[in-house]
Amino acid sequence: MATPPARLAAAASNVVGKVLHGGVADLRPVPRVLIDQGPNRSLYRLTNGKEPQSGPPVLLVPPLAAPALCFDLRRGCSLAEHLVEGGRNTYLVDYGNVAFSDRRLGIEHWIEEVLPRAIRKVSEDSGGQGVHVVAWCLGGIFSLLTTADQPDLPIESIATIAAPFDFTAIPLIAPFRPLVDLTGGHLLTPFYRALGGAPSYLVSRVFRATGISKEITKPLAILKNLDDRDYLAQIEAVDHFMDNMIAYPGRTFGQIYHRFFRANDLAEGTVDLNGRIIALSGVKVPTLVIAGQNDTIAPRAAVERLTELLDNSPSVTFETAPGGHLGVLTGRKARGTTWRYLDRFLDEQTS
Repeated sequence: MATPPARLAAAASNVVGKVLHGGVADLRPVPRVLIDQGPNRSLYRLTNGKEPQSGPPVLLVPPLAAPALCFDLRRGCSLAEHLVEGGRNTYLVDYGNVAFSDRRLGIEHWIEEVLPRAIRKVSEDSGGQGVHVVAWCLGGIFSLLTTADQPDLPIESIATIAAPFDFTAIPLIAPFRPLVDLTGGHLLTPFYRALGGAPSYLVSRVFRATGISKEITKPLAILKNLDDRDYLAQIEAVDHFMDNMIAYPGRTFGQIYHRFFRANDLAEGTVDLNGRIIALSGVKVPTLVIAGQNDTIAPRAAVERLTELLDNSPSVTFETAPGGHLGVLTGRKARGTTWRYLDRFLDEQTS
């Protein structure tokens, strides 16, 4: 344990960093090269500035609304950096900003166009190899639906982190269900139609509200940990992430609201997209499922439900790790838990 003078010196250094240099977090993104682009899709190959990797490709798939920097939060606490520095051939798909003009885009756009094109391009860019998909939250749901819908895609495995599949197991939204039922499911419909979706500023506020207790105690926590540079850097990086949230397209938001939240389709293993039925039993690749132990958005029960739905997957591995919804992916403890589980899973698939 550091001595009081050492802690005081560290705190003083951190204050100087925050006041004079704008912060202590290293927010530089991992170097990347754009290899493909299309509507709502920019595909990057991540590099470490050395020779390009040639091993089995790993594709990072973010959810909607959250920026792709979820995988590259800050230096020292970036899953993208960890994979690249570990010698993995890593790619990232970024959806970019969602505009009002995108309001008619539905879930089909991502599972029929965006993700299949990205997956095929990653395979092509890596010499025709199969792709290992690593996805967070809604990105995991979309990746699995894509895999089930298009079994011919060159996908070797899928790892989902904090992806809920039973929305009745989310206590956070349980109080709203009676009101939704009372209004026949039309509680939010007029609002998302008028706004063209869920605006980014609203998404950011809702995300912050899920951790309201931490938001309230944050100033005190900062003062208490003023000598801990890694702690302060993580708070800065999370704030930067929150400030860059993206809007949900109107039709996609409506489908998530009606099909996932109201009907709870995912918990039964099938989704009805305007008469088109996609069954998770169509997933026929090894799957890793990770839940956050302190996640209020996708609690363990909501995530673990997926393990009962992948009847035709050759293997399904379930793990839990410390952290909330973002923390389980890229929190400070994720470095020794979630990332280790992911490394082991990827090694098993590529050995």
